Amino acid sequence: MANDPTLLRETPSQTAGPYVHIGLAPGAAGFDIYEHELSWDIAGPNAAGERIRVEGLVIDAMGSPVKDVLLEAWQANAAGHYPHPEGGGEVEDGFRGWGRVITDFETGEWGFDTVKPGPVRGRNGTMQAPHISLWIVARGINLGLNTRLYFSDEAEANASDPVLNGIEWENRRATLIAERGTRDGQTVYRFNIRLQGDDETVFFDI
Repeated sequence: MANDPTLLRETPSQTAGPYVHIGLAPGAAGFDIYEHELSWDIAGPNAAGERIRVEGLVIDAMGSPVKDVLLEAWQANAAGHYPHPEGGGEVEDGFRGWGRVITDFETGEWGFDTVKPGPVRGRNGTMQAPHISLWIVARGINLGLNTRLYFSDEAEANASDPVLNGIEWENRRATLIAERGTRDGQTVYRFNIRLQGDDETVFFDI
């Protein structure tokens, strides 16, 4: 029977297509559409705390960089406050706590400048280690992927973080740790996101 659902073929999944950069980050894609693009400045010039750079690659199952990725980042300020009424306290003028970047079309590198966030209070008053939440979308990803970036020099805070402790295997927790380094006098945290494979980054269903 033509209307029998068991005989219907599966249709292709909808993914983020080649126009994702034009729609969400037109300036980076070479289109001068807006006088001021939203979301590139996460911390603003008035934010207190240590200025840092966060950068990395998104890597596929074959070990190759994915070069058409868009990432969104959310974070607290250095005092552990988010810029909304339930964010735990006041934030500096101009602190957005949210930003959007795309990967370099040639190298696959992504990166942004911000301030290092402080510990934040979670559910039931538990403290969470300093972290940045990331959302990743690209061609071939049916749903955006959510993950977190923690900092390698926050070992004590990481050891008591309820989200990290909810991950059973230590080697899986390690996929959420950005390694601290320096370059030209600037603090740089390296965080590679692996979509598949033995070292696949932990993603959260939220």
